[in-house]
Amino acid sequence: MTNVLLLEDDFTMANELKRLFASHGMTCDVVYDGVVFFKQLQASSYQLYVLDINVPSMSGIEVCKKIRETDSATPILMLTAYSAVEDKVEALEYGADDYLVKPFQIEELLARIKALLRRSVSPQKTPDSLLKVADLEISVDEMKVWRAKKEIVLTPKEYRLLELLANARGRVVSKQAIAEQVWDINFETGTNTIEVYINFLRNKVDKGFDSKLIHTRPGFGYYLKEEE
Repeated sequence: MTNVLLLEDDFTMANELKRLFASHGMTCDVVYDGVVFFKQLQASSYQLYVLDINVPSMSGIEVCKKIRETDSATPILMLTAYSAVEDKVEALEYGADDYLVKPFQIEELLARIKALLRRSVSPQKTPDSLLKVADLEISVDEMKVWRAKKEIVLTPKEYRLLELLANARGRVVSKQAIAEQVWDINFETGTNTIEVYINFLRNKVDKGFDSKLIHTRPGFGYYLKEEE
């Protein structure tokens, strides 16, 4: 059974979500401020964190950042009234896996949670498999990345996106394919989440190198290739 830890200071919303999760076979513990969140972590283990941003003591963004200092695997869904692009980017930069703005449709919330939980279970890897693009190396077995022999630290979502591009062997991968294979969902029209993650990867993989590997084909998608 999936155990969820919910950080939400709106008592009505928290109780509604707890009942919703229970009706879909998930247990849910609720905390109302960021400091208590980490005290609760010492009492139990969880397969999903759902975080509001504007909560007492320690914001959801700060909680997300602190989680990722020691836990890179447990999915984090930000559930908040903040809809500004800069708020979304900040949450994603600090390691959130997804971001849903209130008010939301119950069906979309459940779909996103299911997608996050599916992605948190890693498939079996081929031992010692290695993807190479120019001086970029991706160890599929270890889920580690190097460029010019220097290790690049990626979040789980960044890694999955980079591996998808590498497996395309230079072919263009559409935004729709990325949404389905990395996030398991169809993004709403106008969302810039994929562009945000592409920029994250460019800053980590290409920044400081004369040869750029991550490219955009306007109107089609993205590809990973050493350009001649």
